[in-house]
Amino acid sequence: MKGYLVLSTGETFEGEWVGQEVDVYGEVVFFTGMTGYQEVITDPSFKGQIVVFTYPLIGNYGVNDFDNESKHPQVSGVIMSECNPSGFHYESKQSFQDNCESSNIPMLTGIDTRAVVKRIRELGDMGAIITTDLSRVNFDQYEPIDQLNLVEEVSTKETVTYGEGSSHVVLIDFGYKKSIVDTLVKFDCKVTVVPYDTPFETIVTLKPDGILLSNGPGNPKQMAAQLNDIKKLAATYPTFGICLGHQLLALAFGADTEKLRFGHRGANQPVQDLLTKRVYMTSQNHSYVVKENSLQDTGLVARYKNINDGSVEGLIHTQLPVASVQFHPEAHPGPSDSEEIFSIFIKEMSSKRREKAYA
Repeated sequence: MKGYLVLSTGETFEGEWVGQEVDVYGEVVFFTGMTGYQEVITDPSFKGQIVVFTYPLIGNYGVNDFDNESKHPQVSGVIMSECNPSGFHYESKQSFQDNCESSNIPMLTGIDTRAVVKRIRELGDMGAIITTDLSRVNFDQYEPIDQLNLVEEVSTKETVTYGEGSSHVVLIDFGYKKSIVDTLVKFDCKVTVVPYDTPFETIVTLKPDGILLSNGPGNPKQMAAQLNDIKKLAATYPTFGICLGHQLLALAFGADTEKLRFGHRGANQPVQDLLTKRVYMTSQNHSYVVKENSLQDTGLVARYKNINDGSVEGLIHTQLPVASVQFHPEAHPGPSDSEEIFSIFIKEMSSKRREKAYA
């Protein structure tokens, strides 16, 4: 049947509807990677968003059993130019179309994705509705996602431990990707994942060597209630933040964040390490950034910057073993150029353990 993408500006794009007939509201954003659609739709950072894939053919290698970044798809809807109904790969267990249908994620195909992306680039990420009936479109009944606590919807409800490594990392779950845990375990870490609102005192009883603040969806300022505990943790343990975790560290130390016009979502964002001058190709998915001019008197300084737009891509603290990156060093999807950044965090934890041993 016919389906429609309606932007908050009133502009309408027509395509073919696939899946359960239901009206869906979300923030419409675009992803520029040529591959990685399975990881994208299961990444909790995309919660509440309708994702437009810029690559013209999606689904060509199907869906496998192990590339999901969470237990089930998180996106509100998917928009494509063309979707391969089958998908061919020796590890494929299901077509992308069947995967979305079984998860009640509506799809629109045959959409002029180039035209949609041009409007987003001009006007910014915005509210949108996908529907099969234009007469039902009513933006007044929906609340913008930047006013919602999306983290509460995706964070774990219980404490779970993975691996048995020599460094114990407590990962505070704001909507973490499985690949982050997998990478830490590969780096000989024991990882304890805790809910986003776990009190400082409870985390102390877990006896961590370090703290990792995960990625996640939504506006970082919705997490204001957690900032005091985040700052106390960062002052007590080696701490590393990724994506939303990076933004929350900045806010906790007194810096500010702002929303980009259309965010960074793709697997080819060039980022420079200002210390070594090395350039990484990075995987990214975010709407918000740390404002560089707000870092004064926070103890934080920019270490990484986006080559395309000059935005802050990572921070280090001048006195504490605290660091953060806006991009995803664990990749998935995307290049693993920057995976070595995890080793800096591992070294900080090892150094802290040695200090305790000789104290």
